[in-house]
Amino acid sequence: MAKFIFVTGGVVSALGKGIAAAATGALLESIGLKVTLQKLDPYINVDPGTLSPFQHGEVYVTDDGAETDLDLGHYERFTHAKSTRDNNYTTGKIYYNVITKERRGDYLGDTVQVVPHITDEIKQAIKSVAPGNDVVLVEIGGTVGDIEGLPFLEAIRQMRYDVGRENVFYMHLTLVPYIPTAGELKSKPTQHSVMKLREIGIQPDVLLCRTDRPLPEGVKKKIAIYANLDPEAVISALDVQHIYEVPLSLEKEGLLSFISKRLGLDSRQPDLETWKDVVNKLREPKNEVVIAVAGKYIGLKDSYKSLIEALTHGGIANDASVRIEWVDSEEIEAHGPEKYLSEVDGILVPGGFGYRGIEGKIEAIRYAREKKIPFFGICLGMQCAVIEFARNICGLKANSTEFDMKTPDPVIYLMEKWYDFRKGKIEERDVNSDLGGTMRLGAYPCVLEENSKAMEAYGRKELSERHRHRYEFNNVYRNTLTCRGMKITGISPDKELVEIVELEDHPWFLGCQFHPEFKSRPTDPHPLFKAFIKASLKEKRSLFPGLNAERAGAETKRKISPIES
Repeated sequence: MAKFIFVTGGVVSALGKGIAAAATGALLESIGLKVTLQKLDPYINVDPGTLSPFQHGEVYVTDDGAETDLDLGHYERFTHAKSTRDNNYTTGKIYYNVITKERRGDYLGDTVQVVPHITDEIKQAIKSVAPGNDVVLVEIGGTVGDIEGLPFLEAIRQMRYDVGRENVFYMHLTLVPYIPTAGELKSKPTQHSVMKLREIGIQPDVLLCRTDRPLPEGVKKKIAIYANLDPEAVISALDVQHIYEVPLSLEKEGLLSFISKRLGLDSRQPDLETWKDVVNKLREPKNEVVIAVAGKYIGLKDSYKSLIEALTHGGIANDASVRIEWVDSEEIEAHGPEKYLSEVDGILVPGGFGYRGIEGKIEAIRYAREKKIPFFGICLGMQCAVIEFARNICGLKANSTEFDMKTPDPVIYLMEKWYDFRKGKIEERDVNSDLGGTMRLGAYPCVLEENSKAMEAYGRKELSERHRHRYEFNNVYRNTLTCRGMKITGISPDKELVEIVELEDHPWFLGCQFHPEFKSRPTDPHPLFKAFIKASLKEKRSLFPGLNAERAGAETKRKISPIES
């Protein structure tokens, strides 16, 4: 039978439960166990697909086309677990399932209630991901005491009776703040958080105390007494320089040993050499590269969480630190690209939706093309690259129908029919479809052209990448653009869906319709990010020899907390 570890949080949100769960998964994998991770979110939206990036951060997409919480990205980056739609449930999804069953008559006339019907549905969702795994880590979104999270907490309380107390472990993440005016670490917020959890009926097995400094033994003992725990069950979850240090930090604090003892797991020595190698490369890079990200959601960096991490992974692969210069594409519209992009080594234009900031993205791409700066366009970034080339090289009055329904030259448009290789059927959509229904979501196959930057990066001809977009390259304009120097180097097996475009006579200019950042890991950087950072380093060296050492020496190391993850 699988073991279940439930991760809850208290005091404040954004403490880093996702990182804590993912890092714990990495530790369990290091002793040879197979793990999976699941996120239970209290909000009523069925999924985060229609939420603003400013409210919820990025939407992470799985191979099977589920739009999920960004924490699933952490799970996949820290472990070898492959997430599906079953790895993310919301209150809305749980209630939708229960109401559907009630309308169908599944409850045989019962009065449908939170207990047992809602909690049973939650427990069924948790158990559904257990087969084939040794340990299931389940993160409960929000904080203890939130009214919307109570059904999830009641469900995980019941799990110890369903599967046996010896198979359940409760991990509670809480805050121990340092108050400068008092010169003290304060344990009272943690005491109250644990008190609230115990009122619900859950006694935590271990506390991960988020803190910017080690907890003195006296503070640990004080917390342990109030939490009804042994002092060894109070663990410092310290701020670290890089989030990929968290598994090593938690192992040093004894978390893996404690979990193994309580759950009766294999007590073998963990193999963490890969993580040590990653951390060493992050701490002591030989080079530095500056990448401009010209986007429209830069007010909340979590909107680009996977992108940030994938750039970091590309740096790891090239033994380089990656410094991101965030550029608001609306500022480029107002002031031009020279002011923001003249001193960067590479330019990346990410995905997004809507017209705001689009002309700024197009200007950034034009600047990259004309100045021969390595360029990487992702999803909407690729579409903007097509529009820019069509306008300024082919002389078309080009646009996307997303931004101008009456554009004379719709080089990007809403494709109403396409073959879904995963489902094995024709998909149809139009402008009247539900927002979710107009999306091409999940993994799709792509075939690469020989003698291309894409082929050079991947080293293989066939691949599968994840998508999240509505609009496509318009094949009516394929000949017009390719005759003027745009190369189509990645395409669907039926040759209908353009997946990758490149430019001739440019050091490195590539746009892809998919989101490669979703498949990048620190231990296995994505080929395109690896190649983009390599190209940016090469161009910088040729233009400014010796600048790397100067930049690397001047760069001061900033402490990054798991909170920022």
